[in-house]
Amino acid sequence: MAEQVANRLKPVAGSGAGAALADRLFATRRHSLGLASPLSPEDMVVQAMDDASPTKWHLAHVTWFFETFVLLPHAAGYRRFDEAFAYCFNSYYESEGARQPRPRRGMLTRPSIADVLAYRAHVDEALRHFTGAGRHEDGEIARLIEIGINHEQQHQELMLTDILALFAASPLRPAYRPARSERGEGEPGTLGWVRLPGGIRGIGHGGGGFCWDNETPIHSVLLRPFRLADRLVTNGEWLEFMTGGGYGDALLWLSDGWATVRREDWRAPLYWERHDGEWHQMSLEGFCPVDPAAPVSHLSYYEADAFARWAGHRLPTEFEWEFAAASRDETPPARPDGRLAPAPARSGAPGTLGQMFSDVWQWTQSAYLPYPGYRAPEGALGEYNGKFMVGQHVLRGASFATPAGHARASYRNFFYPHQRWQFTGLRLAADVE
Repeated sequence: MAEQVANRLKPVAGSGAGAALADRLFATRRHSLGLASPLSPEDMVVQAMDDASPTKWHLAHVTWFFETFVLLPHAAGYRRFDEAFAYCFNSYYESEGARQPRPRRGMLTRPSIADVLAYRAHVDEALRHFTGAGRHEDGEIARLIEIGINHEQQHQELMLTDILALFAASPLRPAYRPARSERGEGEPGTLGWVRLPGGIRGIGHGGGGFCWDNETPIHSVLLRPFRLADRLVTNGEWLEFMTGGGYGDALLWLSDGWATVRREDWRAPLYWERHDGEWHQMSLEGFCPVDPAAPVSHLSYYEADAFARWAGHRLPTEFEWEFAAASRDETPPARPDGRLAPAPARSGAPGTLGQMFSDVWQWTQSAYLPYPGYRAPEGALGEYNGKFMVGQHVLRGASFATPAGHARASYRNFFYPHQRWQFTGLRLAADVE
């Protein structure tokens, strides 16, 4: 159906910068529709579980964001598309009023998908007039548009994870798109280690360009010397954990984790199933055999922590991970076009860190907390990150589904420790004796 319609930021100034910002805005808006294009109208309405949202809701919510925070306050004469949409498509902004409960977003069979696409077209047309008049070159408005772009890009990754959750629940095991991803040739080889020095290190976003408020302010942390694994943990290594009784040994698990394993009867990562004596997993490319060389994915924090303990190591702190990532010479890669699964590890130069970005998000042992001196931005956008800084854990890196520009050393993703429908895996760390 969609095919038919085919913080803190330095102020953006100057017509060149304004044109670039507008180009990125509309490229982002088009890409969201492109991600929805393989879906049927029925696919876009259903909600697979409480944590996931229907594709239709994602397309409407990111549009509501631009309407609410850019057009209504700053575009003279702009009129809402539909007053009811503020209730339907607000996510968690308490200061913006009541909203549809998250677990019941799948009940929104109305407005129709056609109405949502018309809503997007209405808002996009207003944004074109707005940017065409140069209003977006104002520093504060440019900041809001930049936040909106990055917000929509986050929802593009969520769209893919939520589509996978939906298709995994279907007995037909449909593929979102045909398989294109490579498979590894056996295991990627013995896990290597990179030693990193301790010391007082600066943490947080300090460069130019966009960052979220939770990446600031820059502050110092004291690190002890440590080692970081040179690649991610693989499916093959996870199979060893499973056959070695990892899911049945209470001594490996945190108390809350063990209670969750027993209550949910976890015996393998999410989306894994055993058929004819072999393990298979559901992916965006359909139902396929588990690739032992690929990074293991769809793990909770509890599982990642238990595996690290079973392996005789631990998870890195978020500060260790950031220091290691920032110490690399290369720029984080952009999201690979067309790839819909984590890539198998490739042998790198000895003593180098591989797979830091663009395969799976990596659990750290760090609780999601404010940095020293953190202050949430004023107003409704202050609800974006700050109010979630309790009860969750930080993930670092990026996944294959992460849009370009979000893979940076300081980026902080965060989820509750039991959640595993995201593309989440792990990298081991160890102390230096």
